[in-house]
Amino acid sequence: MIPAPSKTNAGRASSKGANLGFEDRLWAAADKLRGNMEPSDYKHVALGLIFLKYISDSFEARHAQLVADELADEEDPDYYLEKNIFWVPKEARWSLLQARAKQPTIGKDIDKAMLAIESRNESLKGVLPKEYARPSLNKVMLGELIDLVSGIGMDEEADRSSDILGRVYEYFLGGFAGSEGKRGGEFYTPRSVVRLLVEMLGPSKGRIYDPCCGSGGMFVQSEKFVEEHGGHIGDIAIYGQESNYTTWRLAKMNLAVRGIDADIRWNNEGTFHKDELPDMKADFILANPPFNISDWGGDRLKEDVRWSYGIPPPKNANYAWLQHIHHHLAPNGIAGVVLANGSMSSAQSGEGEIRKAMIEADIVDCMIALPGQLFYTTQIPACLWFLTRGKRPTHDYRDRQGEMLFIDARQLGELVDRTHRELTDEDISRIANTYHAWRSSEDGDGYVDEPGFCRSASLDEVRKHEHVLTPGRYVGAPLQEEDAEPFEDKMRGLVDELLRYQADGARLDAAIKENLELLGFGKQTNDNR
Repeated sequence: MIPAPSKTNAGRASSKGANLGFEDRLWAAADKLRGNMEPSDYKHVALGLIFLKYISDSFEARHAQLVADELADEEDPDYYLEKNIFWVPKEARWSLLQARAKQPTIGKDIDKAMLAIESRNESLKGVLPKEYARPSLNKVMLGELIDLVSGIGMDEEADRSSDILGRVYEYFLGGFAGSEGKRGGEFYTPRSVVRLLVEMLGPSKGRIYDPCCGSGGMFVQSEKFVEEHGGHIGDIAIYGQESNYTTWRLAKMNLAVRGIDADIRWNNEGTFHKDELPDMKADFILANPPFNISDWGGDRLKEDVRWSYGIPPPKNANYAWLQHIHHHLAPNGIAGVVLANGSMSSAQSGEGEIRKAMIEADIVDCMIALPGQLFYTTQIPACLWFLTRGKRPTHDYRDRQGEMLFIDARQLGELVDRTHRELTDEDISRIANTYHAWRSSEDGDGYVDEPGFCRSASLDEVRKHEHVLTPGRYVGAPLQEEDAEPFEDKMRGLVDELLRYQADGARLDAAIKENLELLGFGKQTNDNR
């Protein structure tokens, strides 16, 4: 059985203040229906149905509005497109599928529904799963899963129902990533890490880009950030690319379930070798590239325009990702990138020289060491790089030229099971607020170095550390709590304790001697002279 995803995130309050608390029960119920299916196969069955339920519910809600409007034509697709709602043909609507859930042909019915939706919605072409009719898929299980999904959000108003379905989809994505381990985790960045990146960068207006977008979690959290801070979804434009076709499909559905309009490209040649967005200059870049990729084909890209700070080694793509991302930043853009810890200190194959060039160019804004066990893909601790093109003073930020912020967050987070840790809401706020205070326009007011946690270091200091960016080198050890007990009282207590130990020792020696004598040892007699 697949373990339920962590309740730490699942059970927390949504942005609207409600604690849904039912996702884990829904997950457990869906898992019981899985039978002998592998999570990697079952993932598309379950997520595809949740997606179908979402777009059908959205369509039906809009349809009801149009029926009530005497001047509108409820069968005109344009009335749906103007609200960013997919057109759902009659044969693909959830109510019909639910009515046929117990029929032996339900698999074929779902496949036809998926094809019908794709035929009427250009942006979904090739995205939806269409393997429900395959003989290996238990049709009884499929019918029961339809009944289970039918209950999601059915007692809620339209907008709330859509939000619940989006929450469930996101929850299931995390669950499948955990159950598949390394293979599944490659498409999914843990939610707490994504939330930290988004809270640090605060994407509110402009272009957001992810060159290796996985299942699209960065974009979902960015949209949530805009909503929660009183912005308008139309204030941001989302762009991304993904090389894995299956993962790209998940991303497209994940964003569609949220009603997020985004330009996400499937790029089977990979971001390095076929940059689908070569002229992109993004205001915010959030990325979790695969760690330490050794077969990225770097030997074929030695003259690439993106390598402003040095040619990345052909056996490790870490510094190729960093330079690709910086290349795509707008003049005042900022990026948050997840990488393996080794990227902060590695000197092999020229990586140390590239890092030195980046530091001397003053494009590194902040470095964060994360705790271990955050990721499904690896137990190796990771770090966050924050790159920028603009440290000069602006309306929002102070002059940070020649400075870098180091945060050591290795002791934060809490275990949610034996193998996985998550950053808590408090952890995320503490880290993000520290960064915001440090770079604020008020001359750094509100920021103070905290030994063991954070430190603002000068470029000269980083040079003294030979351009190594490991936060532990800069933040030092945490201060020990000061003992309020007067020195004289403390010494008197220590002396009393020592005398007590001596008295106890003397009594113990006497007891041992007495017992030995009872046994005939240690006492002089005529027999043992």
